[in-house]
Parts: sequence; C-alpha cells; structure tokens
Amino acid sequence: MKKTLIIFSSVDGHTEKISKKISEYLAHTSSVNLVCLKEANKENLDNFDQIIIGASIRYGNYRKELFEYISKNIEILSKKENAFFSVNVVARKEEKNTKDTNPYISKFLNSTEWKPKMIDVFGGVVDYPSYKFLDKFMIRLIMYITKGPVDTNNRYEFTDWERVQKFSSLLS
Repeated sequence: MKKTLIIFSSVDGHTEKISKKISEYLAHTSSVNLVCLKEANKENLDNFDQIIIGASIRYGNYRKELFEYISKNIEILSKKENAFFSVNVVARKEEKNTKDTNPYISKFLNSTEWKPKMIDVFGGVVDYPSYKFLDKFMIRLIMYITKGPVDTNNRYEFTDWERVQKFSSLLS
C-alpha cells in the first residue's frame, strides 16, 4: 500500500478541512499521515511514497514557513510523487480557478524552485462571523474591491468539493 503524507498550512482551518477530505479519498489506496506545517519537520520524508502540500493565502501571501520547509526539503520532495494545492478566495472566480490562471499559483511557482508534479487550486472560505474586527474590515474591503460578498453576518464557502475529489482520484 502506498504511503502518503499530506502537509497543510491553514490560517482558519479550511485548508485543513480540504486536506482531511483528500485523506479520506486516498484512504482506500494509501496509508495516509496528515500533519500541519508546524509539525511536518517531525516526519521522515523517506518513509513516504507520495507527499502532498496544501497551503492557504491570507492577505495575498502564503506563510513564509511554507517556503522554508520546501527549501529545506526540496531534494526529497522532488524525488517523490508529489502534489501542491492552493486554497484561496480568488479561485471563486471561474477565470482564476485553474493552475494556469490563478495568480497565487503563479506567485507560488515563482517563489520556489520546487516544481510539483501535480498542482490544483480550490476556492476558500470567507467566514466573517469568525473574524476579529481588523480581519473582518480588511477582508470585507478586499471583497468589495474584487466584487465578492460583503455581508459580514454570513459565511461564504467557495470550495468545489467535486474538484477536490477529482484531484484526489488523480493521486490514488
């Protein structure tokens, strides 16, 4: 049975939720370990056949720890079956929801020497009720500018779960 490691970098928990769903889809063909980026250094990458990394965007950026981890482990990541997925709200737009059209995928690829063998992007979540005042204000401003939802009483999920399933099936 294939051994798969899924590493996620999540700000509000949605990338973790997507990672868990991928783990569930892969469970029938793989033995899956799921870890957050902060705990990933405890894993011996030699023990895995496949490594999947998922990361979210906040205020236009991935966490710097993501790039540090990849840089530190680029040699082994490149030798393994591997994949990367991004979770961002820009992907809610049809014209920006592919690896070739999403600006954060381009930003990621331009910021690292790692060239994942498989890449995808999934729409994230805007969860106004859970945000602190400043985050709520800033995210609402960004949504206003980008013609997204601005009602701060609601939560908006843009994840295409069928797409997550298709991505997972390509990894099995």
